[in-house]
Amino acid sequence: MLNELFNECEAKMRTSVNHMLRDFKTLRTGKVTTSVLDNVKIDYYGTMTALDQVGSIIASDATTIVVNPWEKNLLNAIESAIAKANVGANPNNDGVQIKLFFPAMTVEQRQESVKQMKGMGEHAKVAVRNDRKNANDKVKKMEKDKEITIDESKSAQDNIQKITDKFIAEIDSILKSKEAEILKV
Repeated sequence: MLNELFNECEAKMRTSVNHMLRDFKTLRTGKVTTSVLDNVKIDYYGTMTALDQVGSIIASDATTIVVNPWEKNLLNAIESAIAKANVGANPNNDGVQIKLFFPAMTVEQRQESVKQMKGMGEHAKVAVRNDRKNANDKVKKMEKDKEITIDESKSAQDNIQKITDKFIAEIDSILKSKEAEILKV
């Protein structure tokens, strides 16, 4: 029963870390990636649709992204959606495709990306701590309902804390390496 709880707690904490890593893909580092357009959605026949579902997105070099829509009548909708998304470059529509030319990142932009990244890391840590609280609450309820003894409850809470510490350390390690990557010129 407690092992199931530990496994569930660990799975939820892993999900929090994975969510943070997905969020990192929207950050701009030195080299531009197509993931900066992941959150851009366009109105595709009345349905808000992800940009990669209506065309191909390619990073042609370190500073350029090219969007080739599968339907040419979507060019203007894609252009305006990218402009609204404020991804750091203005879309250039040549009637066939849309090109985004990203300038090289300044030191201030890199520091701003690090600040955003640290905020994402803090959100992940809060999520992990919330998962710990939920697991501890379940253990306390089991103890109250006499399903486990006081000693088993204390041991289970210590185990949950060890799992939490492991994930917090993993988040800190990821943040440290990502910060070095972003600030590297």
